[in-house]
Amino acid sequence: MRVKGRMSSANSSVGNNNQIHGQTMRPTGAPVRNLQLHVSQQDGTYPQVLRHCLSHSGEQGSGDVDHGNGREGPAIPHRTPNCERDLPGNVAEIPASAASSRNVTHVMITRENEGIEIQQVVQDHLQNENEDAAWNDVQPGNGSLPTSPLQQNATYSLLFSSASLSTRDLNWQAKKHSLRERNAAMFNNELMSDIRFLVGPQGNAQKIPAHKYVLATGSSVFYAMFYGGLAESEDEIKVPDVEPPAFLILLKYLYTDEVHLEADTVLATLYAAKKYIVPYLARACVNFLETSLTAKNACLLLSQSRLFDEPELMQRCWEVIDAQAEMALKSDGFVEVDYPTLESVLLRETLNCKEYVVFEASMNWAGAECIRRDLEPTSANKRNVLGPALYHIRVPTMSLEEYANGAAQSGTLTLEESNDVFLYFTAVNKPDIRFDCHPRAGLKSQVCHRFQSCAYRSNQWRYRGRCDSIQFSVDKRIFVVGFGLYGSSNGAAEYSVKIELKRLGRILAENNTRFFSDGSSNTFHVRFQHPIQVEADTFYTASAILDGNELSYFGQEGMSEVPTGMVTFQFQCSSDSTNGTGVQGGQIPELIFYGPTPEVL
Repeated sequence: MRVKGRMSSANSSVGNNNQIHGQTMRPTGAPVRNLQLHVSQQDGTYPQVLRHCLSHSGEQGSGDVDHGNGREGPAIPHRTPNCERDLPGNVAEIPASAASSRNVTHVMITRENEGIEIQQVVQDHLQNENEDAAWNDVQPGNGSLPTSPLQQNATYSLLFSSASLSTRDLNWQAKKHSLRERNAAMFNNELMSDIRFLVGPQGNAQKIPAHKYVLATGSSVFYAMFYGGLAESEDEIKVPDVEPPAFLILLKYLYTDEVHLEADTVLATLYAAKKYIVPYLARACVNFLETSLTAKNACLLLSQSRLFDEPELMQRCWEVIDAQAEMALKSDGFVEVDYPTLESVLLRETLNCKEYVVFEASMNWAGAECIRRDLEPTSANKRNVLGPALYHIRVPTMSLEEYANGAAQSGTLTLEESNDVFLYFTAVNKPDIRFDCHPRAGLKSQVCHRFQSCAYRSNQWRYRGRCDSIQFSVDKRIFVVGFGLYGSSNGAAEYSVKIELKRLGRILAENNTRFFSDGSSNTFHVRFQHPIQVEADTFYTASAILDGNELSYFGQEGMSEVPTGMVTFQFQCSSDSTNGTGVQGGQIPELIFYGPTPEVL
């Protein structure tokens, strides 16, 4: 029989009961280290039980033997006293010549009447730079396959530890060149784990192994849980309020400093980071949410950021909701917000949308809330779930047509309220009503002027469907509303125009419209349907294609850097421009935008 062994890095105490296939072994000797043995039968005799110990007493056999790799070392003792005391009876001694590892002391003990089944490892290849050749003759596929009545594969392993060895290479430590790599190997690994978590709701929980020391060094909550005055004594800890993917992301960060976030798990990960007080991971989650923030998810993220007490994320959400209010209120996420968030949105003075949009969004939220409460989404139930928030909708600020075609027919208002609103629209003496009657202030648009003057010269700036284009970047996030364009320099004229905003060749927004020029040098504002979010430190392309018979004014003395309010614009020429517009002169003299103001910074 050829025996190959290598000591694993896991340590265990014999004071703990080790179970193999349901049977409890109670060693009484000195502490032992885990030793994994690979056995290839060549002499036709199979052991029914394999047992090995490595004593901490430091006892060595006498004499030197050849370990099969050309080097001499201490002889392997035929048995250790501790193992012999633990398993009295007939002991099959292993000759020293059977050993093929120069750095492991081990003993193989067989005993038929123990009835302990050998644990099988199908593909556990030991590879040591100096031992490959010596080990090749006991690997499967070289003509020495065993035919054990108990085991049907070429290699076997016994590991007397509460944790199963999950690495395939017992010398894995030597191949990990950094602490991070070694820690990464332990992530979600049963090897040497001393705690397990049952993560997720009961009945669908996922068992996740971990190592107390690693977790405690990265989280004060875990430290208190494992080493504090009221430390947990259980081997398994239930975590029903955290999603398993989020918990694994948390552990991955604690083991490796790596952060892997995805849109569908980032909120759950933020919750886990907050729960276990891991501030850097929480900050990474917030940064991820800020960069992925859109009108479609802004309301839902606002609701979550209020729960997580993240003021910076809340402010970013408000910026998007204010500037792109119509898209935000019509999003699927709006109907999922909690009641306090709904009230805060309806009270918002700077919402940049029509009031009938606010009313319709509120009705959509009320319908979803009825379903959440197992109520029929009737007008009466919608009114009940809205409660006082109904009166935050500024119904009297709608146009008469908007009110008549919407709120008046919704059935949500009482008959008295409907009559009072009609009188408010038409009567000289306005009735007192509960609804807020003051129009929302909305956002004040800002304008970046990139030319210092404009001019007109004969035969310049004709429009024949060619593109005027300029590239720009900003140092703070803004929302582009539209462009200011020059009109006719030869009396009144009408132009058709197509405006575009692109990033890296991708069209973010466009609008086809017409505008009438009165012949003055004043610019004419052409707006997109919705404001477009523009990130800092990234170049965007503003384009306009005009078509008209008359010549127009054009800008001159252009500036490559233009500070406007709290935002600084940078301009550069665009390869898309085929009608002469550039940094120094041409069309698109103005960029209209919503941007930060001193009140919100």
